[in-house]
Amino acid sequence: MALKAGKRFKGRKPEEQDAKAVLLEAATALFAQKGYAGTSVREIVERAGVTKPVLYYYFENKEGLFRSILEWAKELQKEMLSQVLESGGTAMERFIHLWQSVYRGVTEYRDLFNMIYNLIFGPPEGSPNYDFDQFQREMAKTIKAIYRDGLARGEVREADPDEIAVLILSLMDYSLHLDRIHPEAIDPERPERLIQMAFEGLAAGGLAH
Repeated sequence: MALKAGKRFKGRKPEEQDAKAVLLEAATALFAQKGYAGTSVREIVERAGVTKPVLYYYFENKEGLFRSILEWAKELQKEMLSQVLESGGTAMERFIHLWQSVYRGVTEYRDLFNMIYNLIFGPPEGSPNYDFDQFQREMAKTIKAIYRDGLARGEVREADPDEIAVLILSLMDYSLHLDRIHPEAIDPERPERLIQMAFEGLAAGGLAH
């Protein structure tokens, strides 16, 4: 998993960028594999190839490192959603663009995705409290904005924006879940087909009103 340290820590000295980046990368991989409680500071610094004082200097402790990883994830999501909102096309094209961006992010930052997935859906493991729902709230906000733009242009019929967000998120989340538990049957295009199906409707001749 490449952390793009130069971009993440703009303004820092190269050696500081490298130290922070390798610690974030090592901790993310270990948290994804062993969980927060199951990962020790010793394991993190050994994997990163630095000393404990380096970790303590930049992050204070394991919890500080954990929270820095999640803040980094929040920044990645914010950048991705901004790009989707600024993109052109119809509502359906922008929803597909959203899915493609999410899929690229999950693929590129696999350890980060697995870490967050395990924390949300796995058994409690003593990790610090964190508002994981904010990731879904930001996704829902973006989906509703795309839907309202499409409604204003006459591309979609009027419906409850909250339900539209639930619909799109459900399709995307289920596809990610399915790909994770059945990697032998990964189908990156499945959400696109489902989104198109949701837009077109199943009634013969178009969407039933």
